[in-house]
Amino acid sequence: MAKSKKKVETVFLVCEETGDYNYVLRRKPGGEKLKLRKYSPRLRRHTLHTEKKK
Repeated sequence: MAKSKKKVETVFLVCEETGDYNYVLRRKPGGEKLKLRKYSPRLRRHTLHTEKKK
């Protein structure tokens, strides 16, 4: 029995204000781009982060 590989893509969450790549996620392809409020270490506060593929 061969295991089937599930399709997963690596995406980055990029800070809208500084442009830093702060988070890396693995998720299934398709769907909308993520927009989350995450912590930005450079600014020391929560900012909007958007999904970007490298």
